[in-house]
Amino acid sequence: MQRPRIFLYDLCSPSELGCTLLEFLEALAIENSCRLQAAIEIRRYSIANNGTCRMLSDFKPDVICMVLSGIFLDRAKEAFATIHKAGLTAPVLAVVEKSEPGQMFELLRLGAVDFVTPPLRPIEILPRVWRLLEHSSRPEALREPLESKSALNGLIGQSCAFQAQVNRIPLAASCDAGVLIFGKTGTGKELFARAVHQLSSRGHKPFIAVNCGAIPVDLAENELFGHEQGAFTGASRSHPGVIQEADGGTLFLDEIAGLHPLIQVKLLRFLQEKEYRPLGSTQARSVDVRVIGAANVDLEQLVAAGKFRADLFYRLHILSFRLPPLVERRDDIPLLAFHFLAKYSSRFSRPITSFSTGSMQKLMRYDWPGNVRELEYCIERSVVFCQGTVIQETEIFLPGNDCSAPQGSFKEAKAAQIAQFERTYLLDVLSSCNGNITQAARTARKNRRAFWQLVRKHQIDVAQFKPCADQDKHLLT
Repeated sequence: MQRPRIFLYDLCSPSELGCTLLEFLEALAIENSCRLQAAIEIRRYSIANNGTCRMLSDFKPDVICMVLSGIFLDRAKEAFATIHKAGLTAPVLAVVEKSEPGQMFELLRLGAVDFVTPPLRPIEILPRVWRLLEHSSRPEALREPLESKSALNGLIGQSCAFQAQVNRIPLAASCDAGVLIFGKTGTGKELFARAVHQLSSRGHKPFIAVNCGAIPVDLAENELFGHEQGAFTGASRSHPGVIQEADGGTLFLDEIAGLHPLIQVKLLRFLQEKEYRPLGSTQARSVDVRVIGAANVDLEQLVAAGKFRADLFYRLHILSFRLPPLVERRDDIPLLAFHFLAKYSSRFSRPITSFSTGSMQKLMRYDWPGNVRELEYCIERSVVFCQGTVIQETEIFLPGNDCSAPQGSFKEAKAAQIAQFERTYLLDVLSSCNGNITQAARTARKNRRAFWQLVRKHQIDVAQFKPCADQDKHLLT
């Protein structure tokens, strides 16, 4: 068998992180030489030296471990360019000193297939390197789960702000890093989590969803970790927790802010050690589970207030999604409405095909505090009560009576609609341009100064669209 080769590409010239990683890789080489029937050859290289491209070409590694620190994107771009110039297709595992959600997505776009962040542990690094070595003879296998786009079919919407988040899903699915999904109730956080799971290599394994806010405090540990027979009064038989049920797959923790602080500690330990202990058990158990968390509140504010553990937050907040509320993507309302109309007219065997002009205007005027979920329930009700083949305005039932007709003068109503259009347009174009004012002004075909004045007029925080961790916090809703 050909000797497997690992190239340790240390961009920190050299670094303590690289030294630690080298120790782990050397341990891997020793422990698995018999299994591979050939010793693993490891070569470490610092960016401070010259001739990287030639060395890569000569060495022909099966796996590249790239060590990065600080503001690393420029160096990473140069390193990936060098790898491509050398004509290599070896998978790249990035080891990043500091996790910043926006930069992590960019790193995946550049070509990394996975990454890890400190503190480095053999239990996290070695299985990932081993998986990459096993696939090195067929690198396309690492991307195969991403070829199917069926998992994205349930994510309905064409607005730039929404599509910017949808486009991140395949990148998040390509690795095993922690994920947090932020969005108000009804914006589709579980749909996003399912899509990440289905497009990942775990797609054929279980997806277990748990609403943390609905679990009583005294039952939370049992729900997550399970118990052994006789662990407490009434425990007549063993019960596997949801972590065990999700083995090999994904555990989705919705409303994660609702977890009791004691359970947060135990969950953090599980994420770090990949082990847990059921209630009443004297032995630790190991499972392979990816955890995706979701919140409809600002977790960073809870961290600052001491109501959510900072270490757990940062452990999960490696990749993040921010789902816009429906009021910020009004243009998607007709698309969603027709989607739900087709769904429920088929389910209830009703020959309903469309909406009247008045009913669609009524849907467009409403602010949808319950977001897409509220819209779906509204269309379901309308299908049930519809008397013909077209849903009329009187068959759209919404809270309050003030949304069925415009209020105020024509001038006031027009100004309000223009203001709403301006704000929605600005949010969409800034999202598509990652908060770059110059690029966004060019896209809008407006003078940069005039565009900036519009942004200030609508009090839009441009920082929320920029792909870096200290600004990514503004994405929390």
